[in-house]
Amino acid sequence: MVISLRTYLLILALLVVERIFELDRARRNARRAFQHGAVEVGRAHYRVMVAFHALFILSCAAEAAFFPRAFAPAVAWLALSAEIVAQALRYWAVSTLGDRWNTRIIVSPDRAPATDGPYRFMRHPNYLAVVIEIAAVPMMGGAIFTAIAFSIGNALILAVRIPAEERAMGGRYADALGSRRRFFPGLRHRPG
Repeated sequence: MVISLRTYLLILALLVVERIFELDRARRNARRAFQHGAVEVGRAHYRVMVAFHALFILSCAAEAAFFPRAFAPAVAWLALSAEIVAQALRYWAVSTLGDRWNTRIIVSPDRAPATDGPYRFMRHPNYLAVVIEIAAVPMMGGAIFTAIAFSIGNALILAVRIPAEERAMGGRYADALGSRRRFFPGLRHRPG
């Protein structure tokens, strides 16, 4: 075990509480968006994604409790630092989107994609935060198999979800964010 099991389970419990608040905020934002003519796409894969994230927390707890592994303390500190960066990036994206933020793909016909905040540098900062988190959170508790398995699973989910989201936003999305990289920050390439 990299950190005490009690501390690790407390961290996981805090993540569960955070997710509950996020789902509540997403429901409220969705309700407002639907009242203004928004539509939802990708419902089938959304259910898979929700189940995946619930299983992720359970897998972290189970592996840490039943198959503990000792790593160098530097691994736990690095993982904790990565999780802090992921949380900061997530909340930067959430605060930038405001009432447009959602865990579902909900498209409002009258609203352009965000191009400020972290969206100045990349198309999908929230998904980058999730990628980092899925690798980092298990490593804080020594759950290397969870980190590997769920990182692969998350890559598969994002391979479906990101194109679905980009298609749903259509030409507005390509016009606003087309030259930005999906995950890795970079400056927008301007020809000439």
